Amino acid sequence: MKRTGLHEGEREGQAKFLLVFVEWKTCYPSSQWRTLLSDRSSAWCRAQGVTGFNAALSPAEEFKSVIQNETSVTLQWKKVENFTKYLLKYNGREINVTAQDGNEYVTQTILDLSSGAKYDFSLFTVFENNTSSGVDLTAATVPCSTEEFTSVEQTETSVTLQWKKVGNILSYTLVFNGQEINVTASERNVYVTETISGLSSGTRYDFSLFTVFANIRSRGVNLAAATVPPAVSLVTVSERSVTRVTLKWDGVNRDWSYLLQMNGLDVTVSPDNSLDVSSSVTSLKPGTEYPFSVTTMFSGLNSTAYTGFTVTAIDCANVFWHVTNTSIQGTVQGLFSNATASYNQTHVSPGGSNVSFTGLHPGATYEVCLMYNIYSTSFEQCRHYLTILPPTLSAHCEYWDAGYSINIVWNKPRGLWTAVEVTVSEQTHTFPENGEQHATIHGFRPAQTYTVSLVSLSGTVRRSDPVVFSCATDPRGVIGGASLGVLLFCILVLLVVIIIYKKTNLIRNKKFNGGSKGVHRSYKPIHVSAFPAHYHALIADDNRGFSDEYKSLAPVGTKQKHKVSTLPGNKEKNRFNNILPYDWSRVKLNTSKSKGRSDYINANYIPGYNSKKEFIATQGPLPSTVNDFWRMIWEQQVKGIVMVTNCVEGGRPKCDHYWPEDSTPRFYKGVWVTITSEQEECHWTLREFSVKHIDSSEERTVTHFHFTAWPDHGVPEGTIPLIQFRGLVRWHMEKEGAGAPTVVHGSAGVGGAGTLIALDVLLQQLGHNNAVSVYAVVHKMRQSRTHMVQTEWQYIFLHRCIMDCLEQDESEDVVYDDVDMMYANATALRELC
Repeated sequence: MKRTGLHEGEREGQAKFLLVFVEWKTCYPSSQWRTLLSDRSSAWCRAQGVTGFNAALSPAEEFKSVIQNETSVTLQWKKVENFTKYLLKYNGREINVTAQDGNEYVTQTILDLSSGAKYDFSLFTVFENNTSSGVDLTAATVPCSTEEFTSVEQTETSVTLQWKKVGNILSYTLVFNGQEINVTASERNVYVTETISGLSSGTRYDFSLFTVFANIRSRGVNLAAATVPPAVSLVTVSERSVTRVTLKWDGVNRDWSYLLQMNGLDVTVSPDNSLDVSSSVTSLKPGTEYPFSVTTMFSGLNSTAYTGFTVTAIDCANVFWHVTNTSIQGTVQGLFSNATASYNQTHVSPGGSNVSFTGLHPGATYEVCLMYNIYSTSFEQCRHYLTILPPTLSAHCEYWDAGYSINIVWNKPRGLWTAVEVTVSEQTHTFPENGEQHATIHGFRPAQTYTVSLVSLSGTVRRSDPVVFSCATDPRGVIGGASLGVLLFCILVLLVVIIIYKKTNLIRNKKFNGGSKGVHRSYKPIHVSAFPAHYHALIADDNRGFSDEYKSLAPVGTKQKHKVSTLPGNKEKNRFNNILPYDWSRVKLNTSKSKGRSDYINANYIPGYNSKKEFIATQGPLPSTVNDFWRMIWEQQVKGIVMVTNCVEGGRPKCDHYWPEDSTPRFYKGVWVTITSEQEECHWTLREFSVKHIDSSEERTVTHFHFTAWPDHGVPEGTIPLIQFRGLVRWHMEKEGAGAPTVVHGSAGVGGAGTLIALDVLLQQLGHNNAVSVYAVVHKMRQSRTHMVQTEWQYIFLHRCIMDCLEQDESEDVVYDDVDMMYANATALRELC
C-alpha cells in the first residue's frame, strides 16, 4: 500500500480514502471490504477516492409488507449491517427512514394512502450521500367494505342479497354457515345481486360480505337475513260455542309466531313447548259464519295465509219455543240448514228463521238438533231437549168408602205422562203414572160436593189448563136432599159458565182507542173471588182469550208524538229504532249549566199505584249514553235502580256495564261512582253505589236491584222469585224513596221493565182493593211508553203471578213481611232459593 513521490493533493486524497477504508473495514466482513478495496482506484478517481462506493453498498433484504389497512401499509426489511439510513420511494414521493439501533429489522408505516390501491415501493440503503441499488415491492391497501348490504328478496328456500359495488372492485366473498361463495361483479352495474339457494324455510342466517382486492379482504360487513316461514298446513276447529271459537294447528316452531285474523281482530299467537298451537276468539255472535286466516310469521316475514271458515253455535235454550201437546215452534236467530226433532221417529224442518214441527206425540221429550251444512262440511249448531205438553185427561168421580173418600178415574188418551196431579179442597196430590187410571183420596165428608182439578205432567212440564169438575161424595141416605143440592149446584155452575162465556166474547169483540184516557168498564178490577174463573176462561182453547186481549192492546198510545227521539243528534242514542219515548212523558235532562247540551235520553215517566211519576222506564245504557244515564240518576235524585236483564245474553250485548267492575271508583262525566257493597243471591244481586258529584261534592247512596234470572223477551221460570224481588224493591221505595222516581230498565226498557212495574201496581191493587185488572194497568202504562209488557207471554205471566198469590193465600204484605231482615242479611235471602 506504500507509495512514494506523491504530490500534496494525492496525499490528501489518500488520507481520505484510508479514513473511509478504516470505517468500512470495521463495518463489513472481510469479503466485502476486499471487494470494495479492489474497486477503489476507479471509484477514487471519479469521486476523489469516495465516489465509487455507491455501487458497493448492499441493498436491504427481506423487504415485505407486514400490515395493511384501508389507508396505510406497514413495510419491513432486514437492516444492512449497521447502516441506519434508508430511502423509500413510491408514487413520486421519498421518505427517509432512520433505523433504531439494536433492532435487526426496520419497520415503516406509510400513511394517507387510498383504499384498495396498489403501490410500487423502492428501498435504498443510504450511507452519507451514497445509496445502494434499490429493491422493489408492490403492496396494496385493504379495500373498503361494501355499503347498502341488504336482503332484497326471500322465499322459503332462498335469500337474495344485494350490495353496492366498491369503486371498480369486482371480487367479493360471501361467508355463511361455514361456507364461502366468491362473487364476481359486473363492470356495468353499480349494484351486485347474489341469490343463495338451498336454504331451510323459516330460518335466520348470518351473512358476512368481504371486498377482495389483490387477495386482500376488507374488514367485512354483516347481515342477518331469514327465509320465509312455511304456511300452516291445516287448521281445525277444536271448540265451538255460542260466542267463542277455538282454532288449533300443529307442526309449529317455537321461533315462529302466528297471526290469526278473524272478526276484524288480529291476534298474535306464540307457541309454547307443545307441538301444537290453539287460540280462542270470543265475543262472537251466535249462529254466525266467520272466515279466518292463519299466517306464519318469522323475522318480519309472513308465509302464505291459510284460510278457512267456521260458524258459531246457536243457543237453543234461549230460543222462545212455543210448545203445545202436538207441536214445537220457534224463531231461531242464526245460521242453520235444517232442524230435526227426534222421538221414535224424526221430524224435519227446513232451514230459515222459523222452526216448526207438527204431529208430535203428546208428553214426549224430543231431541231438537239444528245442523248447518256448507261446502260438504256439517256443523251441529245446537242440541236441545224439549218436552211437549202432556195430553189432556178427562176424568170423573166415583163414590167410595161410604162418602169418606173419593175415587178419581181418568181416561188414557194418546200420549205420555209421568204423573197426574189432583187438587181438591186446596190439597194437591200427585200420583205417578204406573199403568193405573184411578186414584183414591181420603178425608172427605158424605153428601158433599167438592171441586176437583186434574192435570197431567210429563217430567217437569205441566199442562196449564187443568180439567175442573165437581165430585159428590156418597149421600148415604140423604140422596134426595143431596140430589137437589147437586142440581142447584149444576145450575149455578152453568150460569157462571154462561156469564164468563159472554164476558169473554165481549172482551174479544171490544176495540180500544190507543189514545183514550180511560179503560172500558168490562176491564174494571176483577174481585179476587172471580179472578180464577176469569183466568181459566182466558187460558182456555190454547190461550185464545189471552191472545185476543193482548192483541187489543197493540194500538194503545201509538198515535202519540215522539219527534224529539228522531232528531239527527238523538237517533244514535236509541238502542232500538221502534222503542222511542213519547214527547209528553219523556224524561228531560237539565241543560241550564251548559249551552249546546242535549236534554234527550230514551226514558219515560211511568205512573205507579201512588204517583204519576213513580217510575222511570228506560233502555239499558249504551256505551255512548252511560254518562247521560248517570246524569239522569243524579238530576232525578234517584235512590233505586232496578235492572231486569244481563249485560250479555246469548252472546249479544243487552246493556252496557254502567257501574264499576270492582271497588275502584269510576268517573262518569260529572259524578264519581263507587261500589260500597254487593250481595249475590240465586236470582238477583243487590249492590249499593256511592255517587258523588264533582261540582258540589254532595254524596248520595243508590241501591242497585239486579234480577239476573230473566231471559230476554221471555219470562222467569217461576213467579215466586220475581214476587219476592218486587217485594224488596217496594220495601226500598217506601223506606228510602222519599218521593223520587225509581229507575227500571231491561234492554229496551219495555218488556221486563214493564212487567215488573205492572206487577208492583197489581200487587198493591190486590192488597188495597182485593181486586185487580191486568189489562187496565198495562193499558195505562202503554199511554206513557210504547210496548210496555212487550210479549203475550209476559202478559200471561202477570196473571199467573196473581193466581199464585191467591192460591197461596198471600197478600202483598206477606210477600215481603220480613224484608228488613232479608235486605240486611244475605243468608236470609239464600233461604228463599
